[in-house]
Parts: sequence; structure tokens; C-alpha cells
Amino acid sequence: MSRRAFAVTALSTLIAGAATAGAAPAGAEPSGADGRDEGYGKGGGNGGSEANGGSKGMRATGELRGMWLATVSNRDWPSKTGLTAAQQRAELITHLDTAVSRHLNAVFLQVRPTADALWSSPYEPWSQVLTGTQGKDPGWDPLGTAVQEAHARGLELHAWFNPYRIANNTDPGKLIASHPARRNPDWVVPYGGKLYYNPGLPEVRAFVQDAMLDAVRKYDIDGVHWDDYFYPYPVAGQTFDDDAAYEEYGGDFPGRASWRRDNIDKLVQEMAARIKAVRPGADFGISPFGVWRNASTDPLGSDTRGGVETYDDLYADTRKWVRQNWIDYICPQIYWNIGFAAADYAKLLPWWAGVAKGTGTKLYVGEALYKAGDPAQPAAWQDPAELSRHLTFAQGYPEAKGHVFFAAKEVGADRIGAMARVVADHYQQPAMPPR
Repeated sequence: MSRRAFAVTALSTLIAGAATAGAAPAGAEPSGADGRDEGYGKGGGNGGSEANGGSKGMRATGELRGMWLATVSNRDWPSKTGLTAAQQRAELITHLDTAVSRHLNAVFLQVRPTADALWSSPYEPWSQVLTGTQGKDPGWDPLGTAVQEAHARGLELHAWFNPYRIANNTDPGKLIASHPARRNPDWVVPYGGKLYYNPGLPEVRAFVQDAMLDAVRKYDIDGVHWDDYFYPYPVAGQTFDDDAAYEEYGGDFPGRASWRRDNIDKLVQEMAARIKAVRPGADFGISPFGVWRNASTDPLGSDTRGGVETYDDLYADTRKWVRQNWIDYICPQIYWNIGFAAADYAKLLPWWAGVAKGTGTKLYVGEALYKAGDPAQPAAWQDPAELSRHLTFAQGYPEAKGHVFFAAKEVGADRIGAMARVVADHYQQPAMPPR
């Protein structure tokens, strides 16, 4: 995420067809995995059942227990801009120590929230979430420190990138003068109050890969992670203006939608190959919005009534990526409670397990910890046991290899004890590294 505009919920998306739905993968809004990035929301792991070789409180082989650590808009970390390097580092260490105390084994750190960097990059400026000023050196190496300190604690560190989002406003003048988006204004599309790189331009696709791969080369990261932001979530009454790119590159396709999906397919396939060439041991995974397509749209889809469908609205054929084994894992943001009418956790998880079955692509489950105890959420989310029930339910599906919780701030604060209940019921034993 989605990380996302945190106040926007998946509930409103599903029922009203809102543009953002998650929170995660993730950004900093709840439609997004990052924050879900707009995004927020991500999530945890499940203890093994006797059926898959474990027992209550013991981890299954290869189980991942993760949390998203969102930086966009200072969602989780740093708590605010302008902290000293020592203060930033101390807060980061606290998040890592919290993960250990919750018996987690993986952290998904957002290192490229808005076409910027939490490491010294030759491609893009230092992120303003650190100092408050885009391009200003924070005086330390956040990503390098995160990798080192995570590994010292037995945690995997997955670098979480957002490929195309440039800014959470539409004023290029707010970007540093040397920003690639200002040097290449023809790459940029304003939409929905934000700026995006145009996925339809081959030079953009190459550039964003180069920018992300710089971190993959430099740091011993355990994975490359994307959330649900490809083409942006639809905004009523607005048009994503890629007419010129479509006219130049879309001639061989039956329509704009298929061309857009092909652009994202190419991004995924190319990035997967390049990651394996640079760092073969690193996993490549994606945390999409939880609904690929509704069954009413496509018989292959899920028994849901999602107001957003990733295939049609984000031009992301997430099911195809799993079935073709283009990615190492999929972590759908299943951010709804068991029994939620429009998108029932107890229907979506089996659907995703069926998609992953026999593919070689691992299934992790994105969990909406951020909803627990939120008075704006349905009654189910006021029950501290709701998330624990998710993990219990997932034990019946061997394809589910773990959970990731959105997000770090809630893992620490644990408003109503939902995370503590997960730990007591499923994570009594410390986690070994998932790989």
C-alpha cells in the first residue's frame, strides 16, 4: 500500500466503488498496500496446524510473519520530519525490536515512497520524509542500517518500492530542481491530486527499474516488494491522460485496457528477471488489492462485490502473475473481516489459495491490523480476536505461507490487543527466518 490516504478505507471502496480501498503494501492510504499509500496496511503470520506439520503456537516450515513499515507521509517512520540522524535511527531500531518482541521474522520497509530514496541514489533525491527537505542528505544510511540491524535480530528486510508515484500533489515545482520528473516533464501525468510517471512509456519503465535496482545492487536485502499502485486507483470524473503514449505504442492491442495491462506485465516480468540477475537470493513479491475480479465480471473471479477490481481498474493482472510464476510471492491485501458481505475474508483467502496452488508462487496474506479497534470500522473489528481468527482459518489452506500486518505503528501500539492475541494464539514461539 496504500498505503494510502489513510483515512480512505476499503469498506468505502467496496461499497461505493471508491478510488482507494486499502491501507497497507504497503504507501500510506488504506487502499494501498503501503499505507496503505495512500496506503497502509499489511500483515502477520499464522502458526502451523497439525495438518501442515505444526501445532498451535509453533511455526510451520517457511512461515513468514511480517509487518509493513510505511514511510510515505511519515506514516510509521520517521514519526516526523527533521529528527536528528540519531533520533531517526533510534526510532527505526525500536520498530525492529518491536517486531522481534511480537515474534515476527520479516519487515517490509518502504524505501522509495514517492520517486525518492531512503539511500544515497544516483537516480533520485533523498526522501523528504527524513529531513523535511527533498534531496537533503540525512547524514546516515537508513536502508543500510535497516538491513544490518534487521539481520542482527534474525529479521528479513524486504525493500518496499512504489514504481510510479511521484508526489502526493500535482505541482512539479515542489520537486527538487534536479528531480527526474522535472527534467523529463513528458514522463509525468497529473491525476487525482497526485503526480505519476506514465507506465506506457518504455523509457519510464526502464528508468524506474534502474532506480529500484540501485538499492538491490548495493544492499543485502532479502526481497523486493511492491504494493498495489500500478495505474492509479480510478477517480470519478478524471481521465489519466496517456493518449500520446497509446497512440505511439498501442497500435497492436485491441484496446487501451489491454495495452495498459501489457505495460504492467512487462514491468513485472522485466523487473523479476533483473532482480534475479543482480541478487539471485532475493525474493520478488507484490501486495495487490485483495480483489482481482468479481465473479460477476469473470467466472474465474472471487465471490465478491468489489468496487475496485485490479484487472480492470489498476490494469494489474495479478492472477496471471501468480499462475505464470513470474513472482516469488503474492501478498493480497485481504483487509476485510470474516463475514463481510462485499468481500468476505473467508471467501477471498480460499480463492487466492486456489490461484496459488501448484504454481510455485508463495501466498502470504495481508492483514488489516490498522482496522482493529478503529471506531469507524464494523463491529467485527472491535473484537480483539478477529485477526487471530484469520490466522486460524488460514491454517486450513497449506498454500498460505504466512501473514503480513499493516502496519508497524499498530504492531507497536496495539490499540485493543489484537496483535497480542495473535501472538498468544499463534506466535508463542519465536520465529525462525522464513527462508
